[in-house]
Amino acid sequence: MIVLDTHAWIWLMEGDPKMEKEPILRKLYRHIPHRGLFVSEISGWEVGMLVAKKRIQISGTLNRWLEDAYAAPGIQPYHLTPEVIVESVNLPDSFHGDPADRIIVATARVLNAELVTKDKEIIKYGKKGNLKVISL
Repeated sequence: MIVLDTHAWIWLMEGDPKMEKEPILRKLYRHIPHRGLFVSEISGWEVGMLVAKKRIQISGTLNRWLEDAYAAPGIQPYHLTPEVIVESVNLPDSFHGDPADRIIVATARVLNAELVTKDKEIIKYGKKGNLKVISL
């Protein structure tokens, strides 16, 4: 199983070249038939905030983009479950306070999944053995 960090999900949906590294694409494509690519519900909120603040542009309206992105082949939204909430407030070692990052990391930990990210803090957290990370 793989969890996509918000930016990885955006890049995948928008066809950004950053997601075209062959080993990463091969790994993602292997999970599509099994619907093994997960996106935390908090990522939808993050996309909305980025659009509202004009920090990113997406194809079409936000509502349509989110509907299409959550329904893309292989993608499964992962709900903000009580287990994820508890994990997000009890992450081992020190982890920064960004609530969305904490929830995304907790989601990957609960699923025992790899997290696809370029976030340096998350990558560093993974190198401590707290998380399986696929670095972009």
